[in-house]
Amino acid sequence: MKIFTTRKQIQEYLLAIGNKKIGFVPTLGALHNGHLSLIKQAKQGNDIVVCSIFVNPTQFNDPKDLENYPRPIESDIAKLSAVDCDILFNPGVTEIYDDNEQWHLNIGQLEFLLEGEFRPGHYQGVTQVVYKLLDIVKPTALYMGQKDYQQFLVVSKMVEIFKLPVKMVMCPIEREPEGLAMSSRNIHLSADDRQHALILSKTLNWVKANFDIKNVYNLELEAMNMLQAEPGVEPEYFELADGKTLLPANESSQTIVALTAARIGKTRLIDNMLMV
Repeated sequence: MKIFTTRKQIQEYLLAIGNKKIGFVPTLGALHNGHLSLIKQAKQGNDIVVCSIFVNPTQFNDPKDLENYPRPIESDIAKLSAVDCDILFNPGVTEIYDDNEQWHLNIGQLEFLLEGEFRPGHYQGVTQVVYKLLDIVKPTALYMGQKDYQQFLVVSKMVEIFKLPVKMVMCPIEREPEGLAMSSRNIHLSADDRQHALILSKTLNWVKANFDIKNVYNLELEAMNMLQAEPGVEPEYFELADGKTLLPANESSQTIVALTAARIGKTRLIDNMLMV
């Protein structure tokens, strides 16, 4: 695996190898099997797979969260090598951002719903950095996980706005054997927290098993009750939403997704599940 830390290095290398199909997986690092499943899927449809590891400061609205975000780069390099990733792009902040850069992209209601309500400014930071990374790597296809469902929609919207020539690919959620969605944040969970966190996937599964479009309000109510009843869990939201807009699901929604976020101990987790 080749490792580049500057945009000049990686751009010169990609230019030199000529007209290849490039699959791109942008990450914040602290890699787990969910990330590695994206690399594996990207390898199936492309000549070259590029993974970026960059803890992007503009998408953290809590300075403490940014400070505490795990950065096990040696371990990450070993994991990427083990799944035959071709290139790692691991830039520093000054390589990506100039001083006092301004960015604002109008992505409509998507920015303010669900995650946007609880993490104001988050998606501006996400679109800012992904736009920059796409401009550097110029991939054929961009692979992102379903766990960050709203993020996938936001980045898709940005790609549409700028008419970027990249195919968006959503990859399924990877879960621990007991159902917990894999996340870099799981490292912060105590043994008790991990047990309590299972209520997220249990609730999503229960709602899927009992899903009825005519009963959305009651399903959301019951789901919130289930989450609130679990010790150490503080739910922020549980919503059944239209899979394309994230507005409330209705009978004309072709895709419906249940999305939830909760604080378990000191750790904030998100999860979702497709209903139809």
